[in-house]
Amino acid sequence: RHISSEDSYYRAWMAGGAARAVPWRTTLANPPSTYPGGSKTRVTRAGAAVRGKNVTLDDLAVIDLWRAAHRPVLNTFNALLRNRAKGLDIKVGYRHKRKRTIFNKLLRFPKMELARMDDIAGCRLIFTSVDELYKFREGLHRARVNHRRRNEVDKYDYIKSPKNSGYRGIHDIFEYDVRSAKGVAARSKGLYVEIQYRTSVQHAWATAVEVIGNITESQPKFQEGDKRYEQIMLLASEILARSMENRSSYLPEYSNSRLVEEFANMDRELGLLNLLRGLNTVQKDVSANRNIILIFSDEGELESKSYRGATDALAALFELERTNPGKDIVLVRADTAEEVRIAFRNYFSDAREFIQLIEEGCERLSGHTIDHVDEKTFRDLSG
Repeated sequence: RHISSEDSYYRAWMAGGAARAVPWRTTLANPPSTYPGGSKTRVTRAGAAVRGKNVTLDDLAVIDLWRAAHRPVLNTFNALLRNRAKGLDIKVGYRHKRKRTIFNKLLRFPKMELARMDDIAGCRLIFTSVDELYKFREGLHRARVNHRRRNEVDKYDYIKSPKNSGYRGIHDIFEYDVRSAKGVAARSKGLYVEIQYRTSVQHAWATAVEVIGNITESQPKFQEGDKRYEQIMLLASEILARSMENRSSYLPEYSNSRLVEEFANMDRELGLLNLLRGLNTVQKDVSANRNIILIFSDEGELESKSYRGATDALAALFELERTNPGKDIVLVRADTAEEVRIAFRNYFSDAREFIQLIEEGCERLSGHTIDHVDEKTFRDLSG
């Protein structure tokens, strides 16, 4: 399972001194007086040590304290979003950002400060349509809550202005506020949470991009590796936007025939759809417990562990990260097993919805199934 070019470094120090780090529960017995990890400066310094590849055990303890402090942020926003989504056809889930993903992000962005990383806590909402997505988001923005939205309305609107990768969706960053004595004691005030809004079509595309990163030596999400994967997924984004949502993505100047032609040609070259069809998706049932830890081996095998309590799940996550430096581990939460699978389908290497949508989209735009589009058809379509 390909993670990044820095994976060997991550394993080396995790298998060395980092593997003997003080468990986070022990560290929490003496919490900082003001800010989780001591101060924003101390957290940022720990992140800089990761980037400089001279991280200490104290740095790792600081980072774990800071990550753990995001738990009440996630719990609060999960409850808030679920309450507002009650009775609506909206899937809700949340996750702690993986430690390995945090470290890789620090290495990719030399100027990023760890204490200002705004997606450690992440909530995801999946909608049936773009209209429903905007309606829900506008209602959330009008809601009388103490938490402050930090971004302008259109800043992270990648539906109106898709990324050059073809990514579509909307993000908001909220700053957590808390007034209760218990909340203040948790020292989570001022931490950030990212809310992702996607339609099911946009989510299927984003899932496929992540799956490609899991099963190939390329990472189209981060513009790493074989550029053909980036191009074919850019074409796919435009096809899905036009055929399924009556919108455009990043290639509005392409004709329908050109889109389908180039996608079909690249798929013949890469064998992408056949590769995705052949994946062995996880068949085991996810427990009814709401806190799920997913553990990936380098061979792509997936093990899951379920926990009733969020505190126990977070403690187990940090311990598993400490004792399994060669594995990719993530904690996700949703109210049902089906929500886990839908909201975090990329972790299960499940791209079935993307395959179905792209095949249907190509047929809608060209009048032919992708398997039967040939050069004559393209000439006919192009007039």
